[in-house]
Amino acid sequence: MLVDTLGVEFDEGEDGEFDYTREAAHSAYRILHVDAATGSHILRPFLNYIADHAHIEVRQDTAALELVTAEGRVHGVVSDERPEGHPIYAGATILATGGIGALYGRSTNPADATGDGIAMAALAGAEIEDMEFVQFHPTAYAGEDPFLLSEALRGEGAVLRNGDGERFMEDYHPQGDLAPRDVVARAVETEREATGDVVLDVSSLEFAAEYPAIAAKCRDRGIEGDEIPVAPCEHFLCGGIAVDDRGRTSLDRLYAVGECARTGVHGANRLASTSLLEGLVWGLRAGDDAVGFDPEAVDAPELLNRDPALPDRFAAEKFTRLRRTMDEFLGLERDPDEIARASSVLRRLKGEVDAYIRTRTARDLYEFRNASVVALLIARAASENTDSVGCHYVATDADESTAEPPADD
Repeated sequence: MLVDTLGVEFDEGEDGEFDYTREAAHSAYRILHVDAATGSHILRPFLNYIADHAHIEVRQDTAALELVTAEGRVHGVVSDERPEGHPIYAGATILATGGIGALYGRSTNPADATGDGIAMAALAGAEIEDMEFVQFHPTAYAGEDPFLLSEALRGEGAVLRNGDGERFMEDYHPQGDLAPRDVVARAVETEREATGDVVLDVSSLEFAAEYPAIAAKCRDRGIEGDEIPVAPCEHFLCGGIAVDDRGRTSLDRLYAVGECARTGVHGANRLASTSLLEGLVWGLRAGDDAVGFDPEAVDAPELLNRDPALPDRFAAEKFTRLRRTMDEFLGLERDPDEIARASSVLRRLKGEVDAYIRTRTARDLYEFRNASVVALLIARAASENTDSVGCHYVATDADESTAEPPADD
């Protein structure tokens, strides 16, 4: 599909064959890529394909606020196209709402990744699983406006160095710079705290020629030379709305695909470059399975919008508190007592926003409602899982962690 239908031109070697690369925890060179920005090179032709399709209507600047449900079946969504809500009925509804990066202070996700689909599905009664597994990418640019420094760089020979100029990953894991993401992320954070800085050294690569998009982002931020400052950054949610092998959720005629779905493919710690493939496979399967159901108009939630608008910065200020809570207590490392503290703060925040959206339909309030629901789901899952598994790391297990350097001999 990507090649034949969308015409994606994956990188090729001098022999005209696909140029496969390798990333963290991979045992073989198996990844098709375009530069180190494969996702964006797939997205553009995909959006063009949708725009040209006679049977697809795209509603710009429109948000879904609630699912329309009746007796365990989903019949569509309520959008914000009218102040009191606008029902859009569908024979089947597919959620593809992406990740949760807006819940954290630093993320590679878009700024509006507030977990809307997961929250709407949870509030409608859908099963949600594995929410404690929030993955942090180890090599995002450490300054303002972070961007991803793809694992493809390390797969081709780039290495991590601490503030003393020393390579350190061999001290943490046998796979060194290509250890699993959770191990590398905690190691990077440990070395930043111990030595003040961690950089990705790309001197072994033809960096500007082989990775022009990343090189351009570095130039835009005034980074010169071969050393790029990096720090961990929220990147991907491995859990989400529980689905089967066709993207079907526990609610009839509701499907979920992409990052908002928990397919089980990613386990507790996603491997690099599997999310695009997962989205493609489950997207095709869900699309095929969802065909053939007729829309049925049922009573939809009637939203109230009768109270005065809140101050302009109201939701933004609440978001700041939520992000601070998530960063401090539900980040790379978690402690049971701190998870409990986070849960208490998050419950209060959700209680506040629930009171406001009863009589207001402002989009930013609903986004904050959704973020608070998802944050609570993460906190609850983290509190229930007392074992360090994958990207859920319980700090009380620190003496057993591979992300602590060995004592000097």
